[in-house]
Amino acid sequence: MVQYVHHKADTRGLDHNGRLDSKKTFSFADYYNPKRMGFGALRVLNDDVLAGGKGFGSHPHDNMEIISIPLSGSLRHEDSLGNNAVVQAGQVQVISAGSGLFHSEYNHSASLPASFLQIWIYPAALNTKPRYTRTNLPLAEQQNKLYTFIRPGGSGHSIAVRPDTWMSMGIFDKGAQVRYPLQEEGNGLYAFVIAGEFAIEGKVLQTRDGLGILNSKAIAAQSLSDAASLLLIEVPMDLSTIL
Repeated sequence: MVQYVHHKADTRGLDHNGRLDSKKTFSFADYYNPKRMGFGALRVLNDDVLAGGKGFGSHPHDNMEIISIPLSGSLRHEDSLGNNAVVQAGQVQVISAGSGLFHSEYNHSASLPASFLQIWIYPAALNTKPRYTRTNLPLAEQQNKLYTFIRPGGSGHSIAVRPDTWMSMGIFDKGAQVRYPLQEEGNGLYAFVIAGEFAIEGKVLQTRDGLGILNSKAIAAQSLSDAASLLLIEVPMDLSTIL
C-alpha cells in the first residue's frame, strides 16, 4: 500500500542567528525531532539563507554526500582538495566527503543574502576518495518537465552520488502535469516544493512543503500556479543498503 509522509513548511525546525536563517525538514544541529531523522538515505534537507559576507570557516566532513543548490545569490567554496569555486543560482555543487576533507563556505556577496538548499545523502560505501563536483542546471531543460541532475554513474551534465539515487527539478506553468516513474524498486520519493503550489497524488503542497512517498511505482504531479518549482529526490529506503 502506498504511504505518504506530509511535512508542512511551518512544521520545520528553525535556526536564526546573525549569519544564518535555516529551516530544517529533518533533525540537524540544534533541531532534534525523533520522528524526523530523515527519509531513507536522505538525511538532511535544509532551506538556508546566508547573510551577506557571512559563512562557515574551514571544518571537516566525512562519509556523506553534501549537495548544495543555490536558489538566489552565490556561495564561495574552498576545500582541502585544492578546489576554489563559486557556485551560483542555476548550478548545483556536490561534495562527496568520503574518507574526509575540510571545507569552507561563504556568501560570495558582501551585502546580498544567498538562499540555498543543503541536502545530505548517506553514501553507499564508507571511506571512498573525496571529490568535488559542480554542474549547471539549465533552465531550458526544466520548463514544464523534469531535469535529472543526480543519477547513477552520471551522464552528460549529471552527477553521481549513489548507484540507486536520482534527483530532478522542474519549473511548471499553471495546469502543467508531469509523471515521474520511480527508477528502482524499493526506493522512496521525497517531493519538495521550492515555489508555488502542486497537487501530488491528490495532496496539495504549497511552497516549501515536503511529501515523502513510499511503496509507489510512479507519481503524478500537477502545477496549481505559474512558475511553480519542484524538486524530486529518489532514494533507497532500506537502511541496510545505506552503509
